[in-house]
Amino acid sequence: MKSFLKYLLATVIGVFIVNIFMLIICMVMFISSVSLISFAGSKSVTVTDNSILKLSFSDPIPDRASDNPLENLNIMSLSMNKQTGLNKILKYIEQAGKDDRIKGIYLDLTEIKSNFGALATIDEIRDALLKFKESGKFIYSYSNLGYDQKSYYLATVADSIFVNPETPLLLTGMSANVSFYKDLLKKIGVEPEVIRVGKFKSAVEPFLQDHMSDANREQVQTYLNSLWGNIIKGISVTRNIPVEKITRLTNEFQVYPAEEFVKEGFFDGTLYEYEMLRKLNTACGIPDSTQLSMITLDKYQRAVLPTINLAKDKIAVIYAQGDIGFQQSATSIGPELAQTIRKAREDKNIKAIVLRVNSPGGSALTSDIIWKEVQLAAQEKPLIASMGNVAASGGYYISCAADTIVADPTTLTGSIGIFGLLFSGEKLIKDKLGINSDVVKTNDHSDFGGGYPLPIPISDRPMTAYERNVMQNYINRGYDTFLDRVSQGRHMTKEEVNEIAQGRVWTGEDALKIGLVDVLGGLNDAIQIAAAKAGLTEYQITELPTERNPLEDILSNLTETVKAKIVKEELGDFYDIYRSQKELLKINGMVARIPYDLTFN
Repeated sequence: MKSFLKYLLATVIGVFIVNIFMLIICMVMFISSVSLISFAGSKSVTVTDNSILKLSFSDPIPDRASDNPLENLNIMSLSMNKQTGLNKILKYIEQAGKDDRIKGIYLDLTEIKSNFGALATIDEIRDALLKFKESGKFIYSYSNLGYDQKSYYLATVADSIFVNPETPLLLTGMSANVSFYKDLLKKIGVEPEVIRVGKFKSAVEPFLQDHMSDANREQVQTYLNSLWGNIIKGISVTRNIPVEKITRLTNEFQVYPAEEFVKEGFFDGTLYEYEMLRKLNTACGIPDSTQLSMITLDKYQRAVLPTINLAKDKIAVIYAQGDIGFQQSATSIGPELAQTIRKAREDKNIKAIVLRVNSPGGSALTSDIIWKEVQLAAQEKPLIASMGNVAASGGYYISCAADTIVADPTTLTGSIGIFGLLFSGEKLIKDKLGINSDVVKTNDHSDFGGGYPLPIPISDRPMTAYERNVMQNYINRGYDTFLDRVSQGRHMTKEEVNEIAQGRVWTGEDALKIGLVDVLGGLNDAIQIAAAKAGLTEYQITELPTERNPLEDILSNLTETVKAKIVKEELGDFYDIYRSQKELLKINGMVARIPYDLTFN
């Protein structure tokens, strides 16, 4: 007894110390965040005449970045690493075109990152830069460490592209890599329980097979061809290089020196960085000895004087980004989004709505809750869906009731299908861990799904044949409802929708051909369509959902945010895989989600 009390006391003291330690860390982070916010907000920025706007994209680019300081705080260094949303990038590129103080744009594309392949994001930035060039101002692009395919595609919008002499351009085309866990699950004694509809609904394939099915390989090959085709067409047009030459060089796969690519027309010259800066001086008409006035996008945002817009009428841009689940945040979609859409519908000053969707899907229930509010809003005022990098499965579900659907050619969309996924681990729990379960129940099926003796979503028994049949009927009804929603919104028969559904993923370019989208374009195109449908020439843009006060958000989510940040910084590039699998396992009921998160090379 004395020994037991000793260990109990030690445990209590240990827990107390850990909690005190975590509290101290959180307080330090909180104070640091407030200090950093105050410091950043107090610095004024002045844009001088003959300035160059420098654009570099070394951080992921969400459609809309959060103002929550903890989202941008580096846990280890307690420094701010603020992301800039695509909405702000597009806005300030347009502003720079009208700003007499800005002489041109310098694209520093040493590194570019974004979410889920990022091709649609790059396309929208590229289109904004093409429009910027109509102002007569220059765009120069440079990379000191070499271009990858995505950054080179963006660079081709520039008047001139330069690169370090020792950095080759590798043209390889695109590939998609998928990991399979069937053998791993078998080794540890876990059996996936899958109920699905649609031959292309392959989100569960990694748990059932050790290779792609023929149907999945067909769809992946089709949309990879479409994505790569869009890239080489864009390069061909802006660089005046025949598609055939790009294809030939890609198929040959040679590590040519940069000078060879200059001869082939891919680059305009090879320069070291100091030479690039001299060229920018020349473009601004100033001598090499004079310091160049260059301003980053982050500083330019704080320097631009806000344009006074007294228009009473508004267009609401409602952002739906992240997995669809049961909690609303800057990076996830929950039922609260339906309330946001309802408030926009009821607001008499909001004359049109643009629903910006960047989601692979998730909970079918939450998707349906949001869909209903989209349908009701579209009956009262113009509602345009704007699709970003991905608007598939649940992301398409919430979009299909819109008046008009606008997608980028490289958007991944469709994936109209439903599945259910559970894991049973009888062999793991009983045979390997030695845990036995017994049950007492009041009715025949009170123990549906079995028990969960471990702190992970793995049951201690498989489904019975009867239970599987019940779940299959449930999933079938969900798929039928999905077809019905799309049928209503797209004015097609359910049979016509089923032909192009089956869980198949399409690019925006291919989705246009089969009637799943109406227009190819980006967020700005969607806003212009909304304004035209509402008959507006003067209007304000209001962005929703309204973010909570950053300090309020810190206090309510401090522990969870700190934990997520630590995990993210430890896992690095593997964090997205961890997060997507974790979110998938958390969803109860039917799931409407794109087949896994593909990594494009």
